[in-house]
Amino acid sequence: MHLSKVTYALVAAGLIGGVATFYHQLDGSPVGAAIAATQPSTLPAVAPSAAANLPDFTALVDRVGPAVVNISVVHGKGKGGADLEDMDEDSPYYEFFKRFGGVPNGPGMRPQQPSQGMGSGFVVSPDGYIVTNAHVVDGATEVTVKLTDRREFTAKVVGADKRTDIALIKIDAKGLPALDLSAKPAVKRGEWVVAIGSPFGFESSVSAGVVSGLHRALPNGQMVPFIQTDVAVNPGNSGGPLLNAAGQVVGVNAQIYSRSGGYMGLSFAIPAEVAAKVADQLKTHGKVQHGRLGIGIQPLYQNLAQSFGLADANGALVGTVEKDSPAAKAGFKAGDVIRRIDGTTVTDSTDVTSRIGNTAPGTTIKVEVWRDGKPVELAATVGTLDDGKVAKAADADEPKGKLGVAVRPLTPDEQKAGGKSGLVVEKAGGAAAKAGVQPGDVIVGVGSTRVTTVDELRAQVDKSGKTVALLIERQGRQIFVPVKVG
Repeated sequence: MHLSKVTYALVAAGLIGGVATFYHQLDGSPVGAAIAATQPSTLPAVAPSAAANLPDFTALVDRVGPAVVNISVVHGKGKGGADLEDMDEDSPYYEFFKRFGGVPNGPGMRPQQPSQGMGSGFVVSPDGYIVTNAHVVDGATEVTVKLTDRREFTAKVVGADKRTDIALIKIDAKGLPALDLSAKPAVKRGEWVVAIGSPFGFESSVSAGVVSGLHRALPNGQMVPFIQTDVAVNPGNSGGPLLNAAGQVVGVNAQIYSRSGGYMGLSFAIPAEVAAKVADQLKTHGKVQHGRLGIGIQPLYQNLAQSFGLADANGALVGTVEKDSPAAKAGFKAGDVIRRIDGTTVTDSTDVTSRIGNTAPGTTIKVEVWRDGKPVELAATVGTLDDGKVAKAADADEPKGKLGVAVRPLTPDEQKAGGKSGLVVEKAGGAAAKAGVQPGDVIVGVGSTRVTTVDELRAQVDKSGKTVALLIERQGRQIFVPVKVG
């Protein structure tokens, strides 16, 4: 085997994706003792102040490490592969297929052979249940688990949830060290965290860093408010636990931001609470049911918040409400700003998506919305996400800058065909154009008030403050666009 192939195999072996965390119960003893200042007499002593500020994770690793496992998988024909020789390295797709498992079959390409992959996981119960990423075991025809004592087991996939990238597998073993996911520890920016896994196949590797951010939204991850860290996480760490200084699982190492396929200082983990809910459902039912309200939401920027009379930008703006959906039955309206769910403050649109998506269908929740300058409480019974519909945060850019549009009412035929009413934008200039309003957009409202005539639009704009929240329909989707008019 050529060295180049060996190198690629190591890189492709452990694609990092979402990670599930399940845990071994810890004894609760304190971790993080100061590094000893004792040094050989031939070397200068470390300054006590410097040593005291550095955490020591040795006790944590000794206690938690045995619950972390290495996972290797075999994919059948057509799943992944390492045959990149047929693709030009200058191709924009080369790095993508290199990182994500090989080149698909196509003209001029060799048929793919069964391929191998690698990831991490951790035991969540002494009788052999293990949490890992769904992408680690996706399409696998064979799953092998290796423990830290070098024992190997063939694992059965109990279930996997692609929406959260969590999977639960089972090996035939007893008395295993396990990690506990039920603690739900608070996570704060700046706190120390530790990752254990098998980056590039190097088993039981330990890396540490700090929490960089919370509630991060990533592409195709609307149901997961990711934890961002600067922990060195690489391909193969997928499915391994992220732990705090007390040895508690706070997340599952899931993804990295990288231009090279390796660590660049940005790694992301699935919160332990999300992983725990998914794992419980997989163990009980073999599948996961996600919640759905039937609303389209978008970020609440400061300009938009001001246009709705809010003092801050906490919350998520409802752009659309699906007909006959749980949200429609509960009384949601376009223009509502979701501020709290079951008494807990909503920080952003990602917060809403993850909370609803990870709520069991049939659950009744209390939602506080801001409507017409005052709070309104709604009770909604969460439906079942069974058709690929996800409450999405609509893309909406904060405007750079004043309403200059030429509009006309929809014709009767247009109203009948589209099932809507409003004003068609024929020309956009000035503040509206700067805010992103385009010809062909349909203005259906200002804030929470619907408009069907030019006079209604003018009256609502005159009543607004320095920023007008236009409800725009574009290509079948409604979003609010804040337009500065003063």
